[in-house]
Amino acid sequence: MSSKRNNPFSPEVYLESVGVSRKVGDFRKSQTIFSQGDVADEVFYIQKGSVKFTVVNQVGKEAIVAIFGPEDFFGEAAISSEVIRIGTATAIVPTTVLIIGKDEMIRVLHAEHLLSDRFIIYMLARNSRVQADLVDQLFNSTEKRLARTLLLLASYGKEDQPERVLQKVSQETLAEMIGTTRSRVNFFMNKFRKLGFVNYDGKITVNRSLLSVVLHD
Repeated sequence: MSSKRNNPFSPEVYLESVGVSRKVGDFRKSQTIFSQGDVADEVFYIQKGSVKFTVVNQVGKEAIVAIFGPEDFFGEAAISSEVIRIGTATAIVPTTVLIIGKDEMIRVLHAEHLLSDRFIIYMLARNSRVQADLVDQLFNSTEKRLARTLLLLASYGKEDQPERVLQKVSQETLAEMIGTTRSRVNFFMNKFRKLGFVNYDGKITVNRSLLSVVLHD
């Protein structure tokens, strides 16, 4: 009992270390983490880097469904009813992930309330994000969709910072995410830069002022 009190469970320590049925995986840029059709028997947590999740339909058309960044979980459907992966996860930049076995993830979620609370809050927030993405695609202009996507990729709102550096994402990827062409993305990116909403210096810095594009009617 005293050992448990002296060594309380820490979700942060758990998610940044290896242990029973969990290991760290390092993936280079553009390397596949898992593929559509693979057996779904692991859950992933991003320690650093970013990952895109894509789905290919029966005629071979690929769509980017989501982009994940540091402190995000993905592949979590493995602990529910998913037996086969419905999409492909690919590292956008050099990425390090914690790979947690399905049985271990189920065990720790039942045993450690701090981690289960964190996981549930994350999943609820992501479900809200999915709904907002659908509304965005249905009703917003290309300019607003691009601005919102840049803010989300820069993790705007997670921390009280005036600007965030964006993981390198190509204009082709951005175009796929918002359902438009690369030329349209290039047009609005140049516009955002001229207005001071974003800066280019090897990486993209997203300024808080970009929010005005999303809020403007």
